[in-house]
Amino acid sequence: MPEMPEVQGLVDFLAERAVGHAITKATLANIAALKTYDPPLDALVGTTITRSTRHGKFVDLTTDASGSPVHLVFHLAKAGWLRWYEQLPATVIRPGKTPIALRIGLDDGSGFDLTEAGTKKSLAVYVTRSPGEVPGIARLGPDPLSADFTRDTLAGLLTGRRTQIKGVLRDQSIVAGIGNAYSDEILHAAKMSPYALAASLGDDEVDRLYTALRATLTDAVAQASGRPPADLKDAKRRGMAVHGRRGEACPVCGDEVRSVFFADNSLEYCPTCQTGGKLLADRRLSRLLK
Repeated sequence: MPEMPEVQGLVDFLAERAVGHAITKATLANIAALKTYDPPLDALVGTTITRSTRHGKFVDLTTDASGSPVHLVFHLAKAGWLRWYEQLPATVIRPGKTPIALRIGLDDGSGFDLTEAGTKKSLAVYVTRSPGEVPGIARLGPDPLSADFTRDTLAGLLTGRRTQIKGVLRDQSIVAGIGNAYSDEILHAAKMSPYALAASLGDDEVDRLYTALRATLTDAVAQASGRPPADLKDAKRRGMAVHGRRGEACPVCGDEVRSVFFADNSLEYCPTCQTGGKLLADRRLSRLLK
């Protein structure tokens, strides 16, 4: 799933390549992907993209539609991505026969497709007069890389939460933009168990968590900056210390990176760095033993 650093990379790329260009084509190939009807999708045609911004994991392209700006907002979900073309293909898109959900063409012949792999379709597209009208954006917590996200901000978000810190970091209504991969990386950098209860963290642990959160995300955004969309996924994988590296050696201590599996994802951690050598129970095995 694309998370904040990769989404920021896409936003920066679109700011460089799409801002200032007029939309000449907006073709919907997966009707379920479009979550709004007013303004209609074709309200984008003829408008010029004036800004590219991010809200959590949402990309927001602002256009200069007459009367008031119209925003093309999209969330790539678990298996979505943006495919950029310097020259947009002239082939006809056949709904139901392609991974393409939406095609946007620009006045210089370039453009992009929003694509989604697999059978579970969760990619979401919104055409709206205000990004705040998008339910997922309206629910977002603070952005962890904003200037006013301080150590005390994080401490306040953790206070009273008797839930595991891994889940807190992934909850978009608490902190915007962090998902499964970067929560693993942040907790590894903070030397913290993913099962630690948020409300139980001491001052030193909150300090470590804040430092790890800011450093991990800042470094990942820097790695994503300037890369074309086709390179962002590989850059993300190469930068991971534990996420997606089950069975490999921890780059800090050399212990074996372990996994805990859930219904539709997994977490990765280093026992030596994060849990005092204790192995966390594999939920699949636990269910079989009950």
